[in-house]
Amino acid sequence: MRRTFHLSGIARITLVVAVALASVLGFFALTKDHRPGPEEKSEAPQHQSPSDLESMLVKSLLEIRQNHLDLAMSDVEALLKLYPNFKLAHLIRGDLLMARAHPLSTIGSAAGASQHQISDLREEARARLLRHLEQMPVNLVPKYLVQFQPEQHHAIVVDTSKSRLYLFQNDNGTPRYVADYYVSSGKAGAEKNKEGDQKTPLGVYFITASLPKTQISDFYGTGAFPISYPNEWDRQQGKNGHGIWLHGVPSDTYSRPPRASNGCVVLANPDMDTIGKNLQVGLTPVIISDKVDWVDPKELAAQRSELSKLVEDWRHDWESIDSDKYLRHYSRNFNAPGQNYSSWDAQKRQVNASKTWVKIKLSNISIFSYPGNDNLMVITFNQDYSSNNLKNQMRKRQYWKFDSNEWKIVYEGAA
Repeated sequence: MRRTFHLSGIARITLVVAVALASVLGFFALTKDHRPGPEEKSEAPQHQSPSDLESMLVKSLLEIRQNHLDLAMSDVEALLKLYPNFKLAHLIRGDLLMARAHPLSTIGSAAGASQHQISDLREEARARLLRHLEQMPVNLVPKYLVQFQPEQHHAIVVDTSKSRLYLFQNDNGTPRYVADYYVSSGKAGAEKNKEGDQKTPLGVYFITASLPKTQISDFYGTGAFPISYPNEWDRQQGKNGHGIWLHGVPSDTYSRPPRASNGCVVLANPDMDTIGKNLQVGLTPVIISDKVDWVDPKELAAQRSELSKLVEDWRHDWESIDSDKYLRHYSRNFNAPGQNYSSWDAQKRQVNASKTWVKIKLSNISIFSYPGNDNLMVITFNQDYSSNNLKNQMRKRQYWKFDSNEWKIVYEGAA
């Protein structure tokens, strides 16, 4: 596990929130004119890993807030030795140097950078601080990870509002938290609709390729992983665009501001390298939401059971060669590549008329709920089809939508 969640306990959280949350943009406001003096005892949180960038950053900010500027300077300089391209740490170091002459009022008082750049770095400080002040939900998991298929080792969940990426491991079909990372996303926010809108898409996607450093420019860092935007549901909604990746940062940069990309999800290069080892082309889901909902795993188990039964009923009814029973699973708003419900209905009835028997085996079923749409599920599986006159195998994806108290298939096609 990458992070150590050291700020535990109601009293500590209350203290820290009171001290730091109210001052993310103006935490220097209460600092006094300070000259270097005897070493002061730090009141910052204990049990921090020295290699944890965000723990070190939070510790420094809290020391500044408590007017322990010498300790803060020492910690910031230690941070910069480990991460010399960390611009936010350079900004804070500049402020600390200026604090030796006169009080500071906010982050960036000493910098010669533009107000836009300062604002970006303040937002990065806010995002990183909030991660340490708002505890991860205990024993809860993102509601989207209903069921892994056995070959899926990990899943990615991105919360654009918190500038955070969560990595989960497939633990016998259920999600287990591994780590989380600071990320940048679209300059214009989330919910991409069209080419060039500089927004990050929201939805269920999958890794489609792995691009090593040798195949990309320095701008994309140490590696890149394109995702499947626009997906089948996006295209039905008229969304377009392309080239949405998970990728790193230029070699002269440690991290980018929270809203800095043209729609991609961007990580620090060390984080990208770590995550990249866990990504599988064609398998790893990347679920992007503007607000992650967390649920008890028991809720997911109940939903998994309900949806698995629906898929099994669909399979069984297809084998029955009873077209009415089979087609009852499809919405009147159904779409498949090149087909709507009417043409699908007509084709399936014609095909069934030529069958004397049908056998279907399903395996490697994954189920993910769609962020921002509680009534939409993405179900993917291997299908082994055989009948009296045809045999084939394929990877298939269906979108099931809950409408008028029933789950219906609204999309079906090859995955």
